[in-house]
Amino acid sequence: MLALLGATTLVLVAAVRWMLPAAAGGTNLKSPQNVEVYIVDDTFILRWNRSDPSVKNVTFSADYQTLKNDTWVKLPGCQSIASTKCNFSSVKLNVYEEIKLRIRAEEDSNTSPWHYVDSFTLFEKAQIGPPKVHLEAEDKAIIINISPPGTKDHGMWALDSSSFTYSLDIWKNSSSGERRTKTVYPRDKIYKLSPETTYCLKVKARLLPRKTGVYSPVYCIKTTVENKLPPPENIQVDAKNHIYVLKWDYTYENVTFQAQWLHAYLKKIPGDNSGKWKQIPNCENVQTTQCVFPKNTFRKGIYLIRVRASDGNTTSVWSDEKKFDTQLQITLFPPVIIMKSINDVSLRVYISAPEESESKPVNHHYPLIYEIVFWENTSNAERKIRENRTDFTFPKLKPLTVYCIKARVLIQEEKWNKSSVFSDIVCEKTKPGNTSKTWLIAGVCAALFSIPVVIYVMKLLFRCISYVFFPSSKPPSTIDEYFSEQPLRNLLLLTSEEQTERCFIIENTNTITAVEETNQTDGEHKKYNSQTSQDSGNYSNEDESSGSKFSEEFLHQETE
Repeated sequence: MLALLGATTLVLVAAVRWMLPAAAGGTNLKSPQNVEVYIVDDTFILRWNRSDPSVKNVTFSADYQTLKNDTWVKLPGCQSIASTKCNFSSVKLNVYEEIKLRIRAEEDSNTSPWHYVDSFTLFEKAQIGPPKVHLEAEDKAIIINISPPGTKDHGMWALDSSSFTYSLDIWKNSSSGERRTKTVYPRDKIYKLSPETTYCLKVKARLLPRKTGVYSPVYCIKTTVENKLPPPENIQVDAKNHIYVLKWDYTYENVTFQAQWLHAYLKKIPGDNSGKWKQIPNCENVQTTQCVFPKNTFRKGIYLIRVRASDGNTTSVWSDEKKFDTQLQITLFPPVIIMKSINDVSLRVYISAPEESESKPVNHHYPLIYEIVFWENTSNAERKIRENRTDFTFPKLKPLTVYCIKARVLIQEEKWNKSSVFSDIVCEKTKPGNTSKTWLIAGVCAALFSIPVVIYVMKLLFRCISYVFFPSSKPPSTIDEYFSEQPLRNLLLLTSEEQTERCFIIENTNTITAVEETNQTDGEHKKYNSQTSQDSGNYSNEDESSGSKFSEEFLHQETE
């Protein structure tokens, strides 16, 4: 019995010893670290680091899960991988759908815990790779053809292939070459280069607003020998009524010209569009440096125009491609202005919108604003305003003053920068207004108030003139008060038979000497002197006794 128990114990110990390494291995195997997803165009890479580099014979496996399917599915290309990365580009996934990934380490039958990657979409993780570039050389230009990043079926960028913009760096292949950077179309031309010169360039793609790709490899090409006939230059398109006038500059004679057009949006589509250019009517084999074609040649949109010259034997390369926007080629005529004076010293302005033709106003299709210049006719100070209304008022102006105005039309979209010439100048005089009425009332009141003043002044003036030129025969009141008695006053009265000279000297109110000299017909004379007098005088009267009596009384008053 003891022997049996001993044998059983040995078996159990051996089994435990056999199981411990396996258990120890399962416990010590750790999950991968620093797991990340790296996507460039249509290439999907899962990368990670080993948790314990010393452990050998470890492989890695990954699973994925989509929102539509809760079960974990083995990730193709990422099963039992001995390296630290795997490519799962072959899996057919919706690049805009969220997915989850998990990965673990495996050693024989031992596995580590799963390491989970946060959910993401392939499009968010994707980076733009370098585009493919093909070059063609001319004498003073390089034609560039760009293929969008990604595979031919455009799995990742299937919906965005026409939305890419491309930035190009170009320079001369020399140590002193200056780099130029510009935005180009998938098929474009780089102008203003030198003949027989090697140029190098590289291109990168951008997908607005956030994604910017990496540069392509550097491509170099040498321009050709200069062509005998240069291309036309300074292409311009002018709109006149119902026609377009295409003009260009050219120095050679005895040549003919050809002009073509292309929808501008076709330049954004990858591929060769050389066969999509179309001939402009009336602009083929013309011998002048301009041609005229009807407006209905182009519908509303943006176009490209190019011109080339030919002398019969040699044909120049095409000119620079001129962008032509039909919306920018409208002709704006000046507005019609009416200005009227209103009662409150203001001017009201009415503006009639210009007309593109006799029956279709311009503002039917384009929002317009009006730039108005307003000034006083006697002043050089101008006031400029912008209005989108056609009826407005200039208030609080000077009364009875002439003001002038002129205006022009602007298209409201600033990027168009279109404007008409100024209209004819219109002038108008303001009305008197309430201020003039106030002055008128004040003037009438002042006139009414001044009438009594004028009458009073005239009266005083009349009295002065009368006093000087027509004196009164009555004695002054200062003397008249001393002769208050009637007999004495009679002495001062002159008779028609007498010639009297009167003189009064008044020294003070207490002493008066009066002298009166009278020449009578009978030759009798009397003389009276006063003791306190310093002067003398004579008087005469028909009644001598009354004269004596007057003299005595007068002297008596003096003595008292």
